[in-house]
Amino acid sequence: MTPLPAALDAAATLVAWRIDAQRYAQSWDSGAGAEALGGRWNPKGVKAVYCSIDPSTCLVETAVHRGFTVLDTHPHILTSLEVPDTTGVRVVMPKEIPNPAWLDGGIPSRHQQSWGAALLNEHGVVLFPSAVSKKSWNLVFDPGIARGRYRLRSQERLSVDTRLNQQVDPTRSGV
Repeated sequence: MTPLPAALDAAATLVAWRIDAQRYAQSWDSGAGAEALGGRWNPKGVKAVYCSIDPSTCLVETAVHRGFTVLDTHPHILTSLEVPDTTGVRVVMPKEIPNPAWLDGGIPSRHQQSWGAALLNEHGVVLFPSAVSKKSWNLVFDPGIARGRYRLRSQERLSVDTRLNQQVDPTRSGV
């Protein structure tokens, strides 16, 4: 796994990243999308804001759900946020996950979503291992419970390298 930043002590600032369609940039921390659809760590009806602790994982996590075509053809915003006091952040290590299959791709089970929602309800801000990028971390927070514990750092237009959306010639794969 990628090492956690700055040992997550009270003096460390944790930085996280997320990508939103431009029309949702101002409501980046509402948790409305995850509330409407559910997510890996929350069922429908529970607000959650999904981020990654590095911009590359953020891009891959977003692309797995939206695809590079959407990222290449519709304006998106890259948001950076910080959690200045990390003492209350819950870090979930892979061995703590009740079912290791929860860290694989695919549709999350209702038990997985309930387990994650309970952690969000108890801690407000939780670091989970990424299911998409196995050596990376995602930061998920409940915007109501975590209010005041995070702040916006910056927002900028997302620029995605167009090579990520090229047609691939299987005869030139290099494999």
